[in-house]
Amino acid sequence: MTTNKPFKIGIALSGGGIRGLCHAGVLKALDEFGIKPDILSGVSAGAVVAALYADGYTPDEIAALFEDISFRKMTQIQIPDGGIFSIKAFERFMGRTLRAKRFEELSIPTYIVATDFDKGQSIEFSEGIIIHPLVASCSVPVLFVPKKIKGVHYVDGGVLKNFPVSTIRPHCEYLIGINASPLVADEYKLSLMNVAQRTYHFMFKANILYDKQLCDLLIEPVDMANYDMFDIQKGREIFELGYQSAKKLLLESDLQIEN
Repeated sequence: MTTNKPFKIGIALSGGGIRGLCHAGVLKALDEFGIKPDILSGVSAGAVVAALYADGYTPDEIAALFEDISFRKMTQIQIPDGGIFSIKAFERFMGRTLRAKRFEELSIPTYIVATDFDKGQSIEFSEGIIIHPLVASCSVPVLFVPKKIKGVHYVDGGVLKNFPVSTIRPHCEYLIGINASPLVADEYKLSLMNVAQRTYHFMFKANILYDKQLCDLLIEPVDMANYDMFDIQKGREIFELGYQSAKKLLLESDLQIEN
């Protein structure tokens, strides 16, 4: 069947904190099966992986970046009074790491989703400077100060759209969605971080159901629920889980996609 859509294969990457590193593992498996995206979309951690992949980094190189000691230090959660702290160190790190400075310089068209905190709207960025919307998409409310872009305050794209499938669905014939935030209501402890994470889990649950239905192929490693959003020390395990889960699914489905 022929369509008028400009791209063959699209891949949408959800948010999920450090669990988003499973995206890199899934991309590695897809690479090995010869499946390459023609367009990408990402939210929060998924936006980071999408931007790096579109910038020419291999999945293994992305995993290595996440394991870098300087990256680990800047993503340690250290809550000062009021529960709000700066994301400037992360912004500087990503600014140095990304070779492309503008969306137009990426090798794969990429959409990054953030939330307009002033108007309560989900906003898609695909043109201009990359780093500002990327930081905005990662700015988890309460934990990080909102990112100000052209006078507007933005926060984590996952607040309204944690799984940006609908963002690129109109542009591609076949869409693969990678969800790093499976819907599991597990046990929890009454601490600031656990309550915040659980709140975000339930919020994500409400806004990803529609997008999951839009996927032609949904890759959703259920065991990802065993990891906390900020469990930075488990990055390599998460990467490997994404890789093995995707490889198993692709082998069982005998998926054939012509690029």
